[in-house]
Amino acid sequence: MGNSLAIMRPAIDQCWPPKPQFSPDQIPDLTGRVVAITGGNSGIGKETVKALLQHNAKVYLGARNKSKAEAAIKELKEETGKEAIFWEIDLSSLAAVRKGAEEFLSKEKELHILFLNAGIMWSPLDQFTPDGYDLQWGTNIVAHFLLTKLLMPALLAGKETSPDHHARIITTSSTGAYFYPWIQWDSFKDHPIRHKMGTKDIYFQSKFAGVVVAKEFAKRYGGDGIISISVNPGNLKTNLQQNASSFEYKILSVLLLYPAPLGALTQLWGGTMPEALNYNGGFLIPWARVGKPPKQALDNELGEKLWNYLENEVKDYLK
Repeated sequence: MGNSLAIMRPAIDQCWPPKPQFSPDQIPDLTGRVVAITGGNSGIGKETVKALLQHNAKVYLGARNKSKAEAAIKELKEETGKEAIFWEIDLSSLAAVRKGAEEFLSKEKELHILFLNAGIMWSPLDQFTPDGYDLQWGTNIVAHFLLTKLLMPALLAGKETSPDHHARIITTSSTGAYFYPWIQWDSFKDHPIRHKMGTKDIYFQSKFAGVVVAKEFAKRYGGDGIISISVNPGNLKTNLQQNASSFEYKILSVLLLYPAPLGALTQLWGGTMPEALNYNGGFLIPWARVGKPPKQALDNELGEKLWNYLENEVKDYLK
């Protein structure tokens, strides 16, 4: 019991963060910077796009649903006077991810900031991607890994023209990373262990894995000028809770959930502020503070194993 409480303590503390000391007004001018974000049409993704536009970035708003994305782009233009660019990216299919990456690379040779923001939470256990992955694992981890690998040439080119001589990858994790800081290797596809875990633990596992993968990108590409940081954006009122029961949502909403604009703060700090360059491979917590990830995420052997697994899974789409 004591050990479980020790594991959970950081997550509990992060549920009630202190008043933010950072605001989007502090973001430097981003003129000339090209930014891509998945899940940019709603929630903290949309709030992130808004702040980036307000500071003159060229933003590719990634989404699967064109009509929803265009509605968000129109609304953001009315609010900011700037227009994001629709980027069709479907993370449920690896073939679609490659298509989306190719579309981006046909338009841009440089990418300065990549926000891996999209995610699926608590989807039913009978939902799989066309590639056979659990929907949460396939979307949150495998697809984003492939996308990052495919866009790496643009990121490496982007760091050459970035004023700070770096390009950045910001991975949106969750408080849930602390709730299941392990990897069950048989749970990624149809297997009895998935039913023992349940959809919540599978989600938490994916958020933990996102921290591990972000650290691996930092380790492997840091010497090339790539900054990779994972963030817990906080507990927020967004569409992410669409699979929660009405009772669960009411409890979360009353006790734990904050407005989406607050959630954008942490990833905006990581993606834009000069100080964030000092925390490659690090983990940010609400609101825009440097924190500590689950200690299991620092296991180099686990990181190596997960990286090798993912490279093997996507190898056919990197040819």
